[in-house]
Amino acid sequence: MTQSTVASRTGGPALPQERRLVTEIPGPGSLERLERKRALVADGVGTTLPVFVTAAGGGVLVDVDGNSLIDLGSGIAVTTVGNAAPGVVTRVQEQVAAFTHTCFMVTPYDGYLDVCAALAELTPGDHAKKSALFNSGAEAVENAVKIARVATGRDAVVAFDHAYHGRTNLTMAMTAKNMPYKQGFGPFAGEVYRAPMSYPFRDGLAGEEAAARTLDVVEKQVGTANLACVVIEPIQGEGGFVVPAPGFLPALAEWCRRNDVLLVADEIQSGFCRTGDWFACDHEGVVPDLVTTAKGIAGGLPLAGVTGRAEIMDAVHVGGLGGTYGGNPVACAAALGAIEEMRSHDLAGRAREIGTIMHERLTGIAAEHPVVGDVRGRGAMMAVELTEPGTTLPDPVRTAAISAYCHSQGVVTLTCGTWGNVFRFLPPLAISDALLHEAFDVVAEAFRATA
Repeated sequence: MTQSTVASRTGGPALPQERRLVTEIPGPGSLERLERKRALVADGVGTTLPVFVTAAGGGVLVDVDGNSLIDLGSGIAVTTVGNAAPGVVTRVQEQVAAFTHTCFMVTPYDGYLDVCAALAELTPGDHAKKSALFNSGAEAVENAVKIARVATGRDAVVAFDHAYHGRTNLTMAMTAKNMPYKQGFGPFAGEVYRAPMSYPFRDGLAGEEAAARTLDVVEKQVGTANLACVVIEPIQGEGGFVVPAPGFLPALAEWCRRNDVLLVADEIQSGFCRTGDWFACDHEGVVPDLVTTAKGIAGGLPLAGVTGRAEIMDAVHVGGLGGTYGGNPVACAAALGAIEEMRSHDLAGRAREIGTIMHERLTGIAAEHPVVGDVRGRGAMMAVELTEPGTTLPDPVRTAAISAYCHSQGVVTLTCGTWGNVFRFLPPLAISDALLHEAFDVVAEAFRATA
């Protein structure tokens, strides 16, 4: 991708696409504001890298001290189209000038309908679909479970080892990792059960074998007649970018169909071109009954959705779904702009190009550093898992050291995984090849510096 192409996607050439360090990271301006944050913001709201940003776009974040950092996180897969994509900016400006809010449940507007139409077209399957819009991924998941329970008349929900679904009471129950997401916040919602996930690096099972193991647990510990839905991330996010073995998801979907259990695909992190398809389920042709979306849907504005088979979505009584801000007109405008950017620039194809580059760079690092136990992912959603060489024992200490080194050198990296030993790479799809290679030069240097 050329420099001019990047500029065209970020609102103009005013923001140089470069890594530039003029102070230590964080610099004095950010440190001063960090003290203000400590005085004003609850300690429970953490910060991965305390640099205060004043501008962002393409593949860079510029902080108050004038440092320009390469972004390999996209705000945790939110700014897929970039932080100031022209299609998003223009539509948002037009909508703000018209009106900022009415509440769709009071007086509706076209933007909400247009987003639902786009979701019906883009999500997997050619059946009749309807949607309901919300504000966050957790809201989407919680409402998907509500819909599934009403539609089936059953209560039980199955989630998976290493899953992450949100921070509300129900979605905390569905999330696997205790610290920091669940510690001290119980008791949690009931009738949530956990099943083993296909995790090829750790279980060595083929997809069908892993599915048989999972379904054996479900049938014995939950009981098919009690089960409303199975909720799964087609590629797990916070759990460590775990990609299930080929055949696992199709086997799960087939079992759900046979047993009148709803399959809910949590595509909140993996959706909207991130994996090289519009949705991660598309890779194996899996068609869920319900799909939850958020993050990359709206270019940085808060929007989420539940999209599903029309007859399932219509099972809930009038007034049973909604919320004051759900489907806010400005957020809907941003979503329509983001989807326009994804289509016009073939960002699914761009995600595949980025994935090829990242995979080559990461396998090169793995060949040099035996601490890398696994390289995995799809498209622009890639990860490496760090373990004690020759074992599957997690190495979170080395992971933290490498990430800290990257931060000090002006590259924003994120860690994840049940044991905190996974690097996840989620660059904006507007990043240039040159900037991406420079970022991975720093990542490679970080592995060497911490060896």
